[in-house]
Amino acid sequence: MPQITLYKALWGMNGTPEEQFAQIAAAGCYQGIETGVPAKEDAARFQELLAQYNFSYIAMVYTRGDDHAASFEAQAEAAARLKPVLINSHSAKDSMPFEGQRQFFGHALAVERSLGIPVAHETHRGRAMFTPWSTAALLREFPELKITADFSHWCCVCESLLPDQQDNLKLAFERTYHIHARVGYAEGPQVPHPAAPEYAKELAVHEAWWKEIVKVRSAAGQQAITLTPEFGPPGYMHTLPFTKQPVSDLWDVCLWMANRAKHYTE
Repeated sequence: MPQITLYKALWGMNGTPEEQFAQIAAAGCYQGIETGVPAKEDAARFQELLAQYNFSYIAMVYTRGDDHAASFEAQAEAAARLKPVLINSHSAKDSMPFEGQRQFFGHALAVERSLGIPVAHETHRGRAMFTPWSTAALLREFPELKITADFSHWCCVCESLLPDQQDNLKLAFERTYHIHARVGYAEGPQVPHPAAPEYAKELAVHEAWWKEIVKVRSAAGQQAITLTPEFGPPGYMHTLPFTKQPVSDLWDVCLWMANRAKHYTE
């Protein structure tokens, strides 16, 4: 079975970069950081912190504007200068016609080949891969295309745990390069806490998907699977009415998920 390498997203963390890296290192289970490309003036310090803690880096990019292909290329080239192990991309738009998506992903694959860094396109709401069937169409069109599996978005968009999407899920498993381990449910992309017994079914379904990805990718010869327990802060996390107080501690939720995920190869 491939090894699972755990990454910590900086999304929702507080404090200085130095404090964030120290907290992540002290947890003792993370091998890397996943976050956006730092500003030019912050890049040197970011690289110093990666080296100080012996962390690898997954870069996140977000295409935008009138020309998503040009946006992707510029951001991917900026990310490549930091030597990430992977570029995770929020790619194109859900409203883009398929021909436009086809042109975008054809260009993205050419950029990926030129950079020599794997690119995984995230199954995210608002993006080209916002449903199982739109993703499957692109994966069939482009055999080289890789994805970041965040199926919590599909649960939200489809208002279900995807019982009628087995064929599309199977294809997605085969092409997954990176996992965002967040548990969604029929009415949203993030349960209040994955350990809560009222969400036991949702947790079981998502974990079955992630374990199947590990199994499928192992059979394909992949030696390591990267995984980020990417739960989010308020906006994603539920809050109490009137007070806006989060119902769970984001750090604890991510750590709980990470400590389960490291056993998926057993």
